[in-house]
Amino acid sequence: GAYTFLARLSPAERSRGVIAPSSGNHAQAVALAARLFGVKAVVVMPTTVTPAKRGGAERLGARIELAGTTTQDRMDRAVELMEAEGLTMVPPYDHEWIIAGQGTAGLEIVDDLPDVETVLVPVGGGGLSAGVATAIKLRAPRARVIGVEPAGAPKLSRAREAGRPVRIPSSAGLADGLLAVEVGGITFAHHEKFVDEVVQVDDAALGRAMRLLLDRMKVVAEPSGAITVAALMERVARPRGKTVALLSGGNIEWGGLAPLVADV
Repeated sequence: GAYTFLARLSPAERSRGVIAPSSGNHAQAVALAARLFGVKAVVVMPTTVTPAKRGGAERLGARIELAGTTTQDRMDRAVELMEAEGLTMVPPYDHEWIIAGQGTAGLEIVDDLPDVETVLVPVGGGGLSAGVATAIKLRAPRARVIGVEPAGAPKLSRAREAGRPVRIPSSAGLADGLLAVEVGGITFAHHEKFVDEVVQVDDAALGRAMRLLLDRMKVVAEPSGAITVAALMERVARPRGKTVALLSGGNIEWGGLAPLVADV
C-alpha cells in the first residue's frame, strides 16, 4: 500500500518527503518505500510502540516521532508536522491507492490457489481487508471473505450494524495493529460490497494462536498477525473448503512474545 501510494505521487510531491501516522507496521512500509524512492520519511508512532516496530522503521531510515497512545494523537501530530515541514501525508488505510496496493496480497492468494473457497483477513482501519476482499471477489467471486477484528476494537462490526462508519468510544487489546476506533468511509464501502462476514477474537485466543504458529509452523506472528488463525482455532469463523488465513505481521521482539506464549 505505501509503495503504491508513493509510486502514484508526482515527483514534486515525493521530493518534499512523506509522513505517516502508524501503530508500527504502516510506518515500516512507508520507511521502506521512501528509502526505495530516495526521499525523507517521518513516521508518528505511539509512545507505547514496541521496540521491534520502532527499530524496524529506524533501520529503514525513517525519523521517528512519538505522540500519545491513540490513533487521533498520532494523526494530530502527523498533521502538525506535515504543515510545518511541507511533507506529503501517506494515509494508513482510507485511500484507494493504499487499498489497491494492499489488495495485491489477494491477487497472490488467487494466483497460488485459484480454487480458494474461504479467505480470512485481519481488520484494523480496513485498508488490508478492503483490498484483499476486493481482489478475491474480482478474481474468485465464489470465495467467501471473512474479516477478523479484536473483540476490544469492534469498529467494523459496529459500522455494519449502523450501515455507516461509526467511531467506537475506545479500543484496547493485544492486537495493537488493529486497534483503530473507526473504519474509513472508503474502506467501509469495500467491506459492504465484498466482505461476507465479520467475526471477533479475544486476547486469550491470540496467545494460543501465536503459540500454535510458533510450535507447529515455526512462524513468529505478532497478535495482530495471528488473529485469523485464532478465529479458526476458536471456531468463531467456520470456513468452507480450501481456506487461507492471512498472517499480516510478525513485528514482535522476544521479550514481548515469550509472555504471550509461555502459559497458553
